[in-house]
Amino acid sequence: MASSPTRPRARRPLHRRALTGVALTATALVTAGLLGPAGAAADTAPFESDAETSPNVSHVANLPKSEAMDDYNSDLAFTGDYAIGGNYNGFVIYDISEPEAPEVVSEVLCPGGQGDLSVSGDLVYFSVDYPRASDECGAPSVPTTDPDGFEGIRVFDISDKAAPEYVAAVATDCGSHTHTLVPGKDGEHDYVYVSSYSPNADFPNCQPPHDKISIVEIPTDAPSEAALVNEPVLFPDGGNTTTTGCHDITAYPEIDLAAGACMGDGILMDTSDPAHPVVTDVVQDENFAFWHSATFTNDASTVIFTDELGGGGGAICTDEYGEERGANAIYTIGGTDDEPELSFESYYKIPRVQTATENCVAHNGSLIPVPGQDFFVQAWYQGGVSVIDFNDPKNPREIGHFDRDPIDDEQLVLGGSWSAYYYNGYVYSSDITRGLDVLKIDDPRLRSAERVTYDEFNPQSQPSYRPGR
Repeated sequence: MASSPTRPRARRPLHRRALTGVALTATALVTAGLLGPAGAAADTAPFESDAETSPNVSHVANLPKSEAMDDYNSDLAFTGDYAIGGNYNGFVIYDISEPEAPEVVSEVLCPGGQGDLSVSGDLVYFSVDYPRASDECGAPSVPTTDPDGFEGIRVFDISDKAAPEYVAAVATDCGSHTHTLVPGKDGEHDYVYVSSYSPNADFPNCQPPHDKISIVEIPTDAPSEAALVNEPVLFPDGGNTTTTGCHDITAYPEIDLAAGACMGDGILMDTSDPAHPVVTDVVQDENFAFWHSATFTNDASTVIFTDELGGGGGAICTDEYGEERGANAIYTIGGTDDEPELSFESYYKIPRVQTATENCVAHNGSLIPVPGQDFFVQAWYQGGVSVIDFNDPKNPREIGHFDRDPIDDEQLVLGGSWSAYYYNGYVYSSDITRGLDVLKIDDPRLRSAERVTYDEFNPQSQPSYRPGR
């Protein structure tokens, strides 16, 4: 679902700093009702934005991170009146029944790196990408060279939003940097496509070559029986020289299609048999440094791939890098259903030049569900949030934005919007350091999106939409 900003160490560190100031137990520690300062002050003072926005975008709320979630915020998923926010320390369940006054319902302290997540009914699937001594939530970090270290997928039951329960864990090779939910055809199983990369001969659980993904099957009525069921090799010929696994996959389950962003390659896959996906097309782009993520249009005629040049930690939105590096690449999908073909159309990068102290590059976004039209809202780290019209795939353009000043004018400090997603009338942005932001878009071109409502939304498991649904 998302990449991590580059820390001042290798992506797969031999040692991970210990969490201090918080007690850990052998099971998930759930703390209910931890309201951030914004929530606590909501009754006494009106919200004042600290960002610059275009006239059609309003910054309506911010809920700061709690002390327990003092590490990086990451991705988001949605169910009913709740948003679920990932964090390197675990995850947070937010009540968004009043979007302009969000509240924390519970926090699950269960460290393991990036914290990519998805939601399926009463279940949350959670990625662990830094090895722990065991699969217990309180287990300390261990070196990647430890053969007994745990990385992979954790499963939580959130039927009681105030008291989630940890129910299963499945180890996967190279851990789980991101993952993608693909519902089973029988309605009784979920399949989680686990993406990971950067193998090393010194890592016993992450051996090269790593040209595969891992697939975990979860019986939705018996999630404790979750298990690894397949490890399909997507690049039998090795792929691009920079490809050692995939970074992220976006599925469109209704039409059995998925797009993979696999470091040096962009791919399409047939997922008609969810446990056995088949690669149907591969594309490379000399301008791309790191194929990061993908989003289909509602009619699946076009796909947006993102390039995370600099790993999320670089100041890529400066004049030095120009208009096409660290950008989106828009491809149309031609050919046939059996043999689709990706054709490049254009690049898109935010037109707002950022400073050298702001990490900024294309990152996670979702469609704004305007039936028959193609609009996209997207996070750009400290480049903020961009609202994009790409109805003409050859000429995409920004039609709205949200952008804060640099965190620090003197030095580059990692921060900004990791993910920005449209959900039931609002845009929710997970800011790495500043917490959850809520935006409202008032634009006649996008008004019909407000008639599209979801009961559940995982941005990397795209639903189709139409008015009233």
